[in-house]
Amino acid sequence: MRHETEVASAPRGTYALILRSQTAQRVSIGRLGVLPVRPGYYIYVGSALGPGGLAARLRHHLAPAASPHWHVDYLRRVTSIEGLWYAVSGTRLEHEWARILAGTVGATVAMKGFGSSDCACVSHLFYFEAAPPTISCLGAEK
Repeated sequence: MRHETEVASAPRGTYALILRSQTAQRVSIGRLGVLPVRPGYYIYVGSALGPGGLAARLRHHLAPAASPHWHVDYLRRVTSIEGLWYAVSGTRLEHEWARILAGTVGATVAMKGFGSSDCACVSHLFYFEAAPPTISCLGAEK
């Protein structure tokens, strides 16, 4: 059992899930609509600044959710996790990461509004036909 002080001190930060789809299929993403999933790679960026921090959020994402809460929970049902990037920081970096990914060669917006219904970003989900490059500037604080 975790004590309240342990949860409050859990490292917070920003993360990116690198997901892979082996097959083409259509997935309903809650009220957002239907996402045509293609074989290839998806990168989803999010933040974990609340109670439980990165550990709690990533533990949630590592297994497909029985009851989806976030947009990515629906996509996790049909993809495997191929990798994970994260930065421990109290600063919300997900919007900067989304901007960087949107400008990365080979990236396309997978679905407008995905994971970004509470911000001005076009999306927090990006598609790559081939394995995405390692992007070393993600998480670098200025």
